[in-house]
Amino acid sequence: MIEEAWSKRLRPQLETELVKQMRESADAVAIDVFAKNLKDLLLAAPAGAKATLGLDPGLRTGTKLAVVSATGQLLAYDTIYPHAPHHKEAQALDTLTRLIKKHDVELIAIGNGTASRETQTLVSQLQTLIGQSAPTAVLVSEAGASVYSASALAAAEFPDLDVSIRGAVSIARRLQDPLAELVKIDPQSIGVGQYQHDIDQKALASKLDDVVEDCVNYVGVDLNMASEALLSRVAGLNSTLASNIVAWRNASGRFEQRKQLLKVPRLGPKAFEQCAGFLRIRNGAEL
Repeated sequence: MIEEAWSKRLRPQLETELVKQMRESADAVAIDVFAKNLKDLLLAAPAGAKATLGLDPGLRTGTKLAVVSATGQLLAYDTIYPHAPHHKEAQALDTLTRLIKKHDVELIAIGNGTASRETQTLVSQLQTLIGQSAPTAVLVSEAGASVYSASALAAAEFPDLDVSIRGAVSIARRLQDPLAELVKIDPQSIGVGQYQHDIDQKALASKLDDVVEDCVNYVGVDLNMASEALLSRVAGLNSTLASNIVAWRNASGRFEQRKQLLKVPRLGPKAFEQCAGFLRIRNGAEL
């Protein structure tokens, strides 16, 4: 009777409980690792406010390119076909040289996906061709770029732009300011580690969201440059208030003082008290 109770009742229950505890412990450690990886990505040093050429490499479908201004505004875009099976290398170099000179491009961001090595070789040839004034090239992770390019946020910003070109814009902006661009993407789509889909998704999403908010508030936000997605991560603000801030800024011009936030619809003293310390104003009456 005792052996039967142990083998059929107690042992299976204990084994189940033990496996559950070990699984939860392993999940907790994995989530901490993924959170650290995400923090490192978000707090990567920005290249700064410089005109940037973003390249989203491809073979058969071509390499998509986008030039963005120092403030991240789209200036020009195109598609080149330097690699197999097209081999239009000379034409691609001409297009790149023309855009770089026209828009005074200082940086080239190359996506690290398919054909990235071939594109790096092409850019190296381009730098030799231009000489000492050639832009600096940097390899950029394109994890999650396709998610952003197909999102409602990207569609609202670039309604008439092809999805693949939006990806090139995102790659360029990631080099300029990784944090400002990556907050637009679901943290779980950024690529924070292997087997992230095998653990507790609710706990992972909660932890990664906390990391994003902590990073935004740790670095601070430029009130006159920040996107709605970035502002919504600031303590005391939500998507509605962030949208109202951007709308007020577009209608009334740049903020010169933080107290002007009180003129934004639905942003009261409590929200102002919580968010003001995390908002910066460059070249204004306040830092």
